[in-house]
Amino acid sequence: MGTLTWYLTALAAVVYYAILRKRSKSRLPLPPGPKKLPLIGNLFDIPPERQWESFQRWSREFDSDIIHLEVAGTSIVVLSSMEAAHALFEKRSSLYSDRARAPMLVELMGWDFAIGKRAHRKIFHEAFNVGAAKHFHPQERAAAHAVLRRLLQSPHDVMGQFRHMAGGLILNVAYGIKVRPFDDPYIELAEEAMHSVSVVSIPGSFLVDIIPALKYVPRWVPGAGFKRKAEHWRKAARNLLEVPSSHTGMASPSFASLSLRNLDASQDADKEAQEALIKAVAANMYSGGADTTVSALGTFVLAMLAHPDVQARAQAEIDSVVGPGNLPDFSDEASLPYVSAIVKEVLRWQNVTPIGFPHYITVEDEYAGYRIPAGSVVIGNTWSILHDEKMYPDPHSFKPERFLLDGKLNGAVRDPETAAFGFGRRMCPGRHMALGSIWITVASILATLKIDKSVDDDGEEVEPSYEYSRGLIPAPLSFKCSITPRSPQAAEAIKGVEN
Repeated sequence: MGTLTWYLTALAAVVYYAILRKRSKSRLPLPPGPKKLPLIGNLFDIPPERQWESFQRWSREFDSDIIHLEVAGTSIVVLSSMEAAHALFEKRSSLYSDRARAPMLVELMGWDFAIGKRAHRKIFHEAFNVGAAKHFHPQERAAAHAVLRRLLQSPHDVMGQFRHMAGGLILNVAYGIKVRPFDDPYIELAEEAMHSVSVVSIPGSFLVDIIPALKYVPRWVPGAGFKRKAEHWRKAARNLLEVPSSHTGMASPSFASLSLRNLDASQDADKEAQEALIKAVAANMYSGGADTTVSALGTFVLAMLAHPDVQARAQAEIDSVVGPGNLPDFSDEASLPYVSAIVKEVLRWQNVTPIGFPHYITVEDEYAGYRIPAGSVVIGNTWSILHDEKMYPDPHSFKPERFLLDGKLNGAVRDPETAAFGFGRRMCPGRHMALGSIWITVASILATLKIDKSVDDDGEEVEPSYEYSRGLIPAPLSFKCSITPRSPQAAEAIKGVEN
């Protein structure tokens, strides 16, 4: 077909979906939101970047913790309070646990193996729930110690060191793979795959997610650049699924090796189906922890550069508990409340996922007197929830002490972990491992290293840009800083864990 035919097909699809939306409406009003244009709705209202800030602004403008948008016939509902998120994603989880169709990600890019099916989530939860995640503390501790050495060797590539650490840890836990010190091919292929997911998962990034019929447009048609991107990204997704699993280290304990051994011992299992399931879950581990870990650790370093007083207070706490020049362990966590408060504030201040993973509802529902149409994409605005001025006064400032009371963690202040990794049944199943890795790395860095701003040739401090990448999991863009051992004893402690 010609170009004109395809555009007319797309327009017809928009009209068709718009007509469907007008049928079978209850008498309840839709949640408030910006004015919608005919057919295209709010297509031009949603910005390409930092959508969460626009959602928060609309929520305040309409004085409602639930707002409604429509993009070319697709109903989008955004929840901007913990109360609304809890009411729908937790109390009505049976209605709000479906995953949207996602034509770009699943059908064009080949991410049909992504966590979403009940069997996937069950095996992931069993392997990485809060209790089971502790089994990986040795690997997390070793990864934290390794990054100390790497930061001393190359302090001007902080984000690169964190990416290598997080990627190597996930690959080791998932497959038993020991990555190379530099330019590891497994980390490179995983990062390429996850970058595409981060970009595509932002609602409204690609029109094909709103008008699925566009997936049939030939790649050569003007405006079909998404097809060419999808073809490239599909190869990256297949590489992530197939390449590491073909090199699973059976001699080193890992999720894949242990699962395969259990499968071999089973008499009743459908081995082919179970092997495919294990392969899918292992591939999804990277999305469950690597990017969030990198984002949080980058934010931590930026926070220390901006707030040297916070760094000094945390280091004094660590010295009083484990002694100067010594490395903390997970067993010290309860005795280091200020360090834990820093981790919580990192997750709250610059969210690893400012927008929760989209939920999907197949039946019509109502909340707070408003109608939620069937077929709606429902999103929790994590940014708004974790920047709620009532719960977190002065929310845009970095203040770990907001989580403390009388020198202890204050249970009356909402823990950012309840929102930072998603909501309900679609909460990130790898969050416990990610949190463990973040905590031990933050504590180890504070114990042994001093983080300062870089100085240029004129002796002037270099201020970081504090800019973040685009995508579902934004991370700080590359920045320079000075990282040095806090003392000769600290340097010796780092060398002592070299092997």
